[in-house]
Parts: sequence; structure tokens; C-alpha cells
Amino acid sequence: MNKIRKVVLAYSGGLDTSVILKWLQDTYRCEVVTFTADIGQGGELEPARAKARRLGVKEIFVDDLREAFVKDYVFPMFRANAQYEGEYLLGTSIARPLIARRQIEIARKVRADAVAHGATGKGNDQVRFELGYYALAPDIRVIAPWREWNLTSREKLLEYAQAHSIPVEGRGKRGGAPYSMDANLLHISYEGGVLEDPGYEPEESMWRITVPPERAPKRPEYVDLTYRRGDIVAVNGHRLSPAKMLATLNRLGGRHGVGRLDVVENRSVGMKSRGCYETPGGTIMLKAHRAIESITLDREVLALKDDLMARYARLIYNGYWFSPERRALQALIDHTQQHVNGTVCVKLYKGTVMVTGRASRTDSLFDPSIATFEDDRGAYDQGDAEGFIRLNALRLRIAAKLKRRS
Repeated sequence: MNKIRKVVLAYSGGLDTSVILKWLQDTYRCEVVTFTADIGQGGELEPARAKARRLGVKEIFVDDLREAFVKDYVFPMFRANAQYEGEYLLGTSIARPLIARRQIEIARKVRADAVAHGATGKGNDQVRFELGYYALAPDIRVIAPWREWNLTSREKLLEYAQAHSIPVEGRGKRGGAPYSMDANLLHISYEGGVLEDPGYEPEESMWRITVPPERAPKRPEYVDLTYRRGDIVAVNGHRLSPAKMLATLNRLGGRHGVGRLDVVENRSVGMKSRGCYETPGGTIMLKAHRAIESITLDREVLALKDDLMARYARLIYNGYWFSPERRALQALIDHTQQHVNGTVCVKLYKGTVMVTGRASRTDSLFDPSIATFEDDRGAYDQGDAEGFIRLNALRLRIAAKLKRRS
């Protein structure tokens, strides 16, 4: 294999990637370029820049990708109403292709030979990152330290950090949080540690952005959402950018205890894994989007979307965002959203999201003159239903007669 001269590392500034940074320098004797993505994880990102500089990095990229994350990744996914295994809103999964894309762009810019990430050899993220890398740069070298080194525990990471004078803050220290956490503008995920027991109820202090439903406000809050071509463009009449819209819904939903989830899911690599998630804004978005589609989409188009949703969600979960099949599904989904325009009103109360109204002045297929149980003035001939029912019952009647004869 050719010698690695320069590698671009997806760098968070935490314990794992800080150890990886130093390990790459020592193991490959190469220059390391760090890339830190701001996708709404909260907290200051400048400490990551400072730590990278302290560890001898000369080229440091800290990019604000929040608007691109929501506009180009979260929004397209929610047009599909995607839920992995019927529950998980794919908050971590959908962030990885964006990070991979930007990492490859930086690798080209600085003429790097390789890219590196901090995902473990047992998780989903290694698959998502690397499928993204290879889809965008098929000849790129990928370094995955967790699959190479012998630092197989947090204690060993801490010992390595101490031996190499790597600063360790907060949760990286001994006695930190008993689980791992990943955050972005769509959600916060928690896994590992004490959560590896699927029967263990996490302590209340684990949750960061949602209040306990039982301590949520005693009065419900109503929120109006305006849709254009399947995407939310305004909240309570105020036009907002995609990132600001999602941040606003996170705040509103979190205040009412909306969006907590505790699931056991099937990982890409084959094992079952327990994860806890907070997705307040996304939970509101999913409920409202299905509501506006209920009056603007044709019945069979809606059924087709529902049939495809599970496959679309699996593609994202398993790292195939840049695959031709995902692009093909996206083209179909986006075509269905041309007339998904209007408003939805939701009520937030004690951990729940209830749709209380939906309307579309230009694209509603709901016709009150036909749907009414009152006098429809001839808009619907009820006598037509008899032939329709008899035709649909024909195969059932034939089978029943055969059974009776036998």
C-alpha cells in the first residue's frame, strides 16, 4: 500500500477522536487535517479547533452545516415520512452522509490521500460513513482506527490520552456519563453503558431537551405549520429558514415533553441494540406532514408512499443515501409533493402531538359536498355502491359456494 501523506479526520474534539488524531500521527506518520461539522449539536465548537491546534494540526476546518443539514437531508427524508422499523426517526443516520460529503470535499481541496472516522467496528456509523466515502470518491483510502488498534475500552483510551498529554474534558473523564450520546439539530441519541440492559429505565436526568410529560404545562399549546411542496416554510405565520424552523419546533415540543423514544433496533451489522432518542421537532413534523398529505394526496399515491417508506427508511439507516435506488425513490417522493401545500394545526400536550385541523386552499382533494352525511344534492349516487360491492364480493361468493358444495 502507498504511504499515507495526509488524512482528513472527522473530528469532534472529544476523547475518542482526540486519541485518534494523535494515534494517526504516530501510527501513519502523516499530516492530519481535522474537520468538525456544526450540525446543531450545541455547545461551542471553538474548543475543538483549539485542541486540534494544540495537537499540532495545521489545517483545521470547522463548518456550519446546519441549514444544509435540514434543507438537503432532513426535509427530503420527512417528505417520505421515514421511520426505521416503524419508530426511529433516523436522527443519527441522516447526518452521516452530509458529514461524509463535506469530508470528501475537504480531502479533495487539501489533496489528502485518506479520510478517517471515529466510528467503532460494532456500530452502524462505520457503514454509513464509508459507503458515503466510496460513493463519492471510489478510490479514497479509509482509515478506521477502531478496527485497527488495541485500545478496546474507555479505560485504555483514557490511559493513552494521559500518556500523550491529550486534554480530556467533561464526559471523557473517569466517572462520566454511563452511556454515549450523539446530538444534532434533529435529535439526541443515547446508547451503551447502563442502557445495554433493555430492561433498565434510564434516569430522568439523562434526557436533555424534553421535560417529563407529567411535568409539562397543564395547558395545551397550539402550533400552526405552513407547508409548501411538502416542506414547512412557516411556524405560527412566521417564515423561518429550515434550521431555525426545526430549532423552533424542538423548543416547542421539548417544552411539552414531546418526542421521547426508547427502542431496541436491528443494527446494520446484525446485532440488536437498545437506543433512547429525543426528537421533539421531528415528531411534530412527521405528524403534521401526514396530516397535510391526507387531504392533498390521491389515495393510491399515498398508499404507494406508505409501501415504499419502510424500504426508504432502511436505505438511510443502512448508509445508502448516495445509492441509485435512494435517488430513484426520492425522485418519486418529491414528485408526489408538488401539491402538498397548506396549513396544519397541532396541539402539544403532555408528551403528545394531536392534529386539530388541516386545510389547503389550492390543493385539497377533500370535497365536503361529496363527503357529507347530509343532503349532497346529487353529488354522489348512493345506488352506485351496490354494483361496486357485488363486483368486489364476486371472488368471495365463488369461494363460499365452492366450500359449501364440498
